[in-house]
Amino acid sequence: METYQLIDLNDYIRTGEGGTAVAYTHKNGKTLAKLYNPGFEADKAKEEFLTARIVFELGIPTPEPYRLLTDGERFGAEYELIKGKRSFSRMISQEPERLHEISVEFARMSKELHAKEADTTRLKSIKEKLRHFYLEKEMVPEDYKQKALRFIEQVPDATTCIHGDLQLSNVITNGERTLWIDVGEFCYGVPEWDLGLYCNLANRIDAAHADFLFHLTPEVLKAHWNIFFSTYLGTTDPQRIEETTKRILPYAAANIPYMVDMAEQTRMPDAFLQGFIKMFEI
Repeated sequence: METYQLIDLNDYIRTGEGGTAVAYTHKNGKTLAKLYNPGFEADKAKEEFLTARIVFELGIPTPEPYRLLTDGERFGAEYELIKGKRSFSRMISQEPERLHEISVEFARMSKELHAKEADTTRLKSIKEKLRHFYLEKEMVPEDYKQKALRFIEQVPDATTCIHGDLQLSNVITNGERTLWIDVGEFCYGVPEWDLGLYCNLANRIDAAHADFLFHLTPEVLKAHWNIFFSTYLGTTDPQRIEETTKRILPYAAANIPYMVDMAEQTRMPDAFLQGFIKMFEI
């Protein structure tokens, strides 16, 4: 059974920060520790680590997960360090002339991932995961909960892989290897779950969060999304893009409260949710 191993942070150098965790590189130059922010449940950190192990064992290109660890306050895991890596978002921020190239490659990788069959004996169904979330937690008003549950029930079942947090920062490369990261929410279902969530993120993010999460401006993120989405769909036809965008937005509405609870362990303000509940009726 996997157990947490206590580490001495003096053996590590802080090298990065994301929305839910801080990254530390071991002084041996071989491993990367990811410690979730205080308050992130130990059981949830373990679940994400075990999911990452499954994804790695399925042959999905991702850094190898090594062990669970804690600094005594925070919980997380240690992974293979990919030397000289940059995320796709960091590459665009540093080399803006590569926006089109990287956006196209991200679309190709996403389609490839969404074409792969999942191991349904080891991974979770996103429909079941979200259904449990709404039934077990009181994180949204009752009308939102009922709309979300009805939508989840009508979504077609599928056994294809989905990342669970598909976004530009969750691909890294060192020029030799290109890998998916942050695969703790990896599961199976229709690709619309990934696409809807990312559509909302890329098009509705404010400047502060765009800079913090992606090192990009909202305008560049929207430009990236337009390239990515048309490439993913294989068309630049405005009508088809508009129709598909409307179709995937309810997936975001059903998924966002879960993702916020997972990342911040907090209930979204009811006033904020009003903008999302309308997506169920588009």
